[in-house]
Amino acid sequence: MSDTYDLIIIGAGPGGHAAAEHAARWGARVAVIEKNQWGGTCTHRGCIPTKALLACSRQYMNLKKLKRLGISAGEARVDFAAIKRHQRQMVTLSAKGVQQSLEDAGVELKAGEGHVVSPREVEWMSLQGQRHHLTADNIIIAWGSEPLLPHGFQTSHRILTSDGFLALETLPEAVIIVGGGFIGIEIATFLAELGVNVTIVELLDGLLPHEDREADDLLRNDLIRLGVAIHTSTRMEALQETSNGVSLKANQNAKQLELTADCVLMCTGRKPLLHAEELNRCSILHDQKGISVDDRQMTNVRGIYAVGDVTGGIMLAHRAIQQGRSVASYLYGDRSITYRDSAVPSVVYTHPNVARVGLTEKQAGELGLKVETKRVEYGANIMARTELKGNGFLKAVFCGDILIGVTIVGDDAGELIASMSLAVANRMGKKELKNWIIPHPSLSEILHVL
Repeated sequence: MSDTYDLIIIGAGPGGHAAAEHAARWGARVAVIEKNQWGGTCTHRGCIPTKALLACSRQYMNLKKLKRLGISAGEARVDFAAIKRHQRQMVTLSAKGVQQSLEDAGVELKAGEGHVVSPREVEWMSLQGQRHHLTADNIIIAWGSEPLLPHGFQTSHRILTSDGFLALETLPEAVIIVGGGFIGIEIATFLAELGVNVTIVELLDGLLPHEDREADDLLRNDLIRLGVAIHTSTRMEALQETSNGVSLKANQNAKQLELTADCVLMCTGRKPLLHAEELNRCSILHDQKGISVDDRQMTNVRGIYAVGDVTGGIMLAHRAIQQGRSVASYLYGDRSITYRDSAVPSVVYTHPNVARVGLTEKQAGELGLKVETKRVEYGANIMARTELKGNGFLKAVFCGDILIGVTIVGDDAGELIASMSLAVANRMGKKELKNWIIPHPSLSEILHVL
């Protein structure tokens, strides 16, 4: 079979997967090279395993609500081995799903390492060590990302990144999490719901500095109710492994803190996985923030594109998927699928969820926009009350007649934000939204504030 393709993609994470499947379905001959894990970071070290764990802890917590509903379920206990089994099963299912969907679309799957040699050439080294020279009209780089550690720190069996945490087979009794943000507080939620002693140390003054401040406050209070100790505006100064754990020294507004735990989890962000030698060989512009691309995801070198975490910015699987779909549409489709950063929703899968699309009230003000804000509480929704959803709210931001941002905090906010993403992406106004008929009774009725 010929080693010439219309499109070669290096990396089978969400972005590479989406680009390959759509391009193949539009008639292109496509090859995807994946080093060892179909589905990439999302499937193996990110979205899927963390959500599998959070599904377990959420159900455990929900048992405590049953008595309020007149149901007695007896004493609940945690089987961490079974929880890990569920995590592994979901990862396996997701990875196999990626492979199957690519094969069904007619994509050629090549396991091994792929290296960009020139703007039209890729070297594929198979898992057996054989080298193959492949050519293509277009190449997509989808290398993904890796955990970012503070300068001078190295991982060990007690100093972990999220990758190391997801590989644990025993549940620690006490954990210090350095860094709030999506990853840190999702893991904090899981651990605290299972009864682990959790402490968060965050340099900034909020856990989610880019989100609505009221959303940040509500989530912070819920974590505190779970027993999480939270130290914001706190700088880590020293970290030392001891004979039976870790010792961390920090400074909080000139106050010295000394914390101990079984292990420390470094959630200080992720960085693009950049192979500088290949990028430099092809004169592809990049810096430590990622590979530079235009609004079509093309690099400065014609025919070479990049999608997903490797391009920097907010590192979300659905962002990568849309970037991949847009490249495929541009190259082989009708060019109707586009990508805009402003239309990307974000969800923090804590309990409750924090979800947003578009601008917060503060961000709009910083841009000099005159806005109107509308808000509704979960407590005003009969289904939220009936199903014991707890605290939550929706806040919508309008500029004139146009909806420019929505923040939702509460149970199922991650599901509710999907329709709001469509509204914001299509610049819907109050007139269109007032004609929206929503089932009653439903949690979705909180969207009628719009």
